[in-house]
Amino acid sequence: MKWTVMFVALFLMSFPGLAQSRAPAERVQEKPLHDREFWRAIVKNRYAVPDGQPVFPLLRELSGYLGSRDPELRDDLAYTITTIWINRQKQISTDELYSLLDDWQANLRTGIGETGNDGILKRSFSALSLVALAKRDLKMPFLGEERYRTFLANALAYLRDERDLRGFDPTLGWIHATAHTADLLAALAANPLLKNEDQGRLLDAIVRRLSSAHEIFTYGEQDRLSALAATIVARKDFDTPAFHNWLSALDAADQKVWKDSPPHLELLQTFENDSYMLRALAAYLSVNASDPAGMEAQKAVLKVLQKQ
Repeated sequence: MKWTVMFVALFLMSFPGLAQSRAPAERVQEKPLHDREFWRAIVKNRYAVPDGQPVFPLLRELSGYLGSRDPELRDDLAYTITTIWINRQKQISTDELYSLLDDWQANLRTGIGETGNDGILKRSFSALSLVALAKRDLKMPFLGEERYRTFLANALAYLRDERDLRGFDPTLGWIHATAHTADLLAALAANPLLKNEDQGRLLDAIVRRLSSAHEIFTYGEQDRLSALAATIVARKDFDTPAFHNWLSALDAADQKVWKDSPPHLELLQTFENDSYMLRALAAYLSVNASDPAGMEAQKAVLKVLQKQ
């Protein structure tokens, strides 16, 4: 037996391609254990976990639907049930939360840079599912400093690098990667672990996304990004100088659009995106800003809008 094992090992070392060719066959995709009606029944039962079923295996199974072309499976069932359970079910262990965190963050890089294919669904809905973990940490902290820093960096990288900016598709339903990532960053921006210098990084990320889109967003993405800015303004450690410097730089860049006649198309697209974002931000601040710093931020935003 010993010599047989050694012979096989030497044989495979001599022909490495043979061993590699077997690897994919060993990683057979597991078939879902439950059908659509099982998940629909959970929704009808007000999202109660089925009797006798541990939560985590069900969450892992639902995670497999985040890239589905079927909008009901992906959005109405997988994302919705996952989010509600992460928010409500306290028995999910920290290690299980870490496992979901790692899987969904890895999904953000799968096929990144590609456009027009179905890979966007897994990336976008993984970002949206990560919102639930970010919000859970606000109520029941489990991330810790190191994981939070990695989480924030990965979310910022995804907002920067995603090239598939489709909002809605008649067949696929909502895609909405920019909006989903804005929601994720807003949840992370509310965390006490956010550092003062991170506020400027987040604000700059908003501007980069709006200017790099090379299109005018039409599915409310500007509103969702403005909610991220409003979350920063609402922080107790709000960095007022950084915000006003960001706003002044944005205004100066947008005014360049009127130097040419007719205006340059890409500059005009950015100008429109910025304008929609600032209008939504002004509305958020008019409702929620109650402290002097927030009210001053609102006045500054309105002043920029008056010039536009």
